[in-house]
Amino acid sequence: MLKVIFYTKEVCSLCEDAEALLTMLQQHYPFEIEERDIYTNDAWLEEFQLLIPYVKINETTIDCEELNIDTLEDAIKKNI
Repeated sequence: MLKVIFYTKEVCSLCEDAEALLTMLQQHYPFEIEERDIYTNDAWLEEFQLLIPYVKINETTIDCEELNIDTLEDAIKKNI
């Protein structure tokens, strides 16, 4: 099954919006979400602090500036 890695943090309205989009897309496509809180790993914090919400689907990455329903759906469809 396709795995979507979702980098996030607590108290982040953009992250909540992105999570809602992912949950909505799960109703149409088979994938699992692995949520990673950047504050639980120093390397994630350093790499993604200014980019969250950040999604990685295989080799496809989507940062906060690009993240919307269309980019998520396209990336999921491309990787299924």
